[in-house]
This record gives sequence, C-alpha cells and structure tokens, in this order.
Amino acid sequence: MIIHIVGGGPLTELPSLHNWNSPEIIWVGVDRGVYTLMKQSISPKVAFGDFDSVSKEEFEEIKHNVEQVYRYHPEKDETDMELAYTWAIEQSPNKIRIFGATGGRMDHFIANIQLLIRKVTNKISCNVEIVDSKNTLVVFPPGEYTVDIEQEKRYISFFSMSEKVENLSLLGFKYELNRHSLQLGSTLCISNELIQSSGTFSFTSGILLMVRSTD
Repeated sequence: MIIHIVGGGPLTELPSLHNWNSPEIIWVGVDRGVYTLMKQSISPKVAFGDFDSVSKEEFEEIKHNVEQVYRYHPEKDETDMELAYTWAIEQSPNKIRIFGATGGRMDHFIANIQLLIRKVTNKISCNVEIVDSKNTLVVFPPGEYTVDIEQEKRYISFFSMSEKVENLSLLGFKYELNRHSLQLGSTLCISNELIQSSGTFSFTSGILLMVRSTD
C-alpha cells in the first residue's frame, strides 16, 4: 500500500499528480490540498484539516465527495499535515509520499521536514518522501544505500539533520567522500552528481537528508 498526502502548498510547486496515480494509491488531502485533488479529478479517501483555507461552498463540496473528513479546531497542537501523516503511519503502508508541502510559508515547509526526521527518530519502517515539481527529499538513518541516476533530478545534495553524520562515504559520485564527518550546518555536500548508473552512500551515526533536484 502506498499513501499519497497532498497539502495546501502553492500549485506552482506541485508535479502533475496524475503521473503519480495508480489503483493501489490511497490519496489523502490536507486542508486546501483536498480541493486541489478534487479539481484534478482525483478522489481523496480521507481529508484532514481545520479547512480555514477553503470557502464554505468548497467545504460542502469536500464533505459531499470525500469518504472520511476529519475537521479540527484551528487552535491545536499539531499541524494539519502532522495529523494526516500520523494517520498514514498508522495504516502501515510501504511508502508515503507528501505533495504540496513546499513553497509558500517557510515555517510550514520546515515543519514538514521535521516530519521526515520523525521517521528516523521514531524508527518508522516505511519509506517517506516529500516530492514537488523540482525536488525529492528523503531522510535516512545510519546504513548503506544505493541510489540510481535520474536524468530529470540529476543533482543530489546531502545535509546533516543531527549534530553530525559520522563516517559519510559517497561512491560513484562526481565528488566522492571517504568516512567524512558531516557537521550540522555544513554546505559541503551540495549539488553532487552520479557519474555512473548508480552509486552508494553510507554512514554510521546521525540523521541524513538527501535532496534530489532539477534546475
């Protein structure tokens, strides 16, 4: 099972959602993202939010077309996206993709990156990524991983999301590393590229964010 969550980020940051649609996908809308899905003729199964970014008429349309609608008071501890993300984790999917989570308000974007980090700190086993029209963001716990080349998103950057990432090694990249200690705040690993069909990266401790980007 794969769950796709669509937030209320700017439409200009969204890829074509139809390219990510298939019968096994469960679509979840978050606030304005519910209406975005409906306008693209994709039927969300579940909707979350306080729905302060839709009109009364739009909310009535959402209630009429969505199987499960969870509406919350605007004054709450969790963001709408976190509520949807927590629900998605509880379904035990193989993968979660989050759309409409970048652009617009920077505080919301940073909060959504925190949700990626929670995958590692809470030892969540399913794959989770944020996808927009130009980027894919994934957070990793320590280990060794293989990454395949993508012509569309050719640039690969790495960031430490902890105090440091220890013994980071990159093989098959234009700029390789051998057991490097990547510090929080470092820009050393920006805009790398694969020089063969696939490469590997590994590290022994810390939390690592990988961003794949296109110009």
